[in-house]
Amino acid sequence: MIKVAIIGYGNLGRGVERSIKQNNDMELVGVFTRRDPETVQTEGAKAFTMEHLKQKKGEIDVCILCGGSATDLPSQTPEWTHLFNTIDSFDTHAKIPEHFAKVDQVAKENQTTSIISTGWDPGLFSLNRLYAQSILPVGQTNTFWGKGVSQGHSDALRRINGVLDAVQYTIPNSEVIEKLKAGEQLELTTRDKHFRECFVVLADGVDAEEIRKEIVSMPNYFADYDTEVHFITQAELDQNHKEMPHGGTVLHTGITHENTKQVIEYNLQLESNPEFTASVLVAYARACVRLAKEKQFGAYTVLDIPPKYLSDRSDEVLRKELL
Repeated sequence: MIKVAIIGYGNLGRGVERSIKQNNDMELVGVFTRRDPETVQTEGAKAFTMEHLKQKKGEIDVCILCGGSATDLPSQTPEWTHLFNTIDSFDTHAKIPEHFAKVDQVAKENQTTSIISTGWDPGLFSLNRLYAQSILPVGQTNTFWGKGVSQGHSDALRRINGVLDAVQYTIPNSEVIEKLKAGEQLELTTRDKHFRECFVVLADGVDAEEIRKEIVSMPNYFADYDTEVHFITQAELDQNHKEMPHGGTVLHTGITHENTKQVIEYNLQLESNPEFTASVLVAYARACVRLAKEKQFGAYTVLDIPPKYLSDRSDEVLRKELL
């Protein structure tokens, strides 16, 4: 059995707990939290303090880190990779090389294994971009997200001083998608492809206009997009914006000979973004443990992992059933 620890217990952590129950080769050691464990309501897992995690070193094969990319994972992943094999879902695309380098150094120095930026984008979408561009080198790749709730962007909103709660929707430009599928070659900016819509609950006395300015100018999150900000009550947010659907499309259009057009499309439609992301993390946790057993220490991304390492089935069964 692969012994797993969950670090952080929000929507993603809860999704990991549910996913582990569907994987017969995995056992959940516990949830480790910065909150008082007595206040954490899991779905059966034992909750411990973060300080207790170090005492569990011999009992854990891999830690799945479920914090946010804005402030948690940049420090938590290197910190816990000193002691454990780790998986994270760091999704600030522009900062992935920097994050990778930091975690890679720690993992190699301490003979641990870490797979970073795991999920669906970065993650599964990254793989599909690689496949498409390798197969159709003369072509154009575009990625579209939504319509749906972005966990990372919503978390970034909630980190702003004066914001009590917030949800952000990413909305793709459907007209652009149809033009690309029809074979049009378009020079697209980030702003052309998506629109961002934010629903924000403010603390009493906070200047709404100042918060709006801070949001629309936030680098790596909102500055490059047309962004609309709505200030609403907590009751409105709870009633209308607590579901977490998401999805997206990787669309690669190319040619194989003169005007012979080819289209590769990979699409996800998710009723629960965190539960799906959690399921990806759990599959890659299995791969992480296998790499560690082979003494392949250091940091990795989904681009480095053999697909069969995600499965609990044997090579023989995979060849028989999937090829």
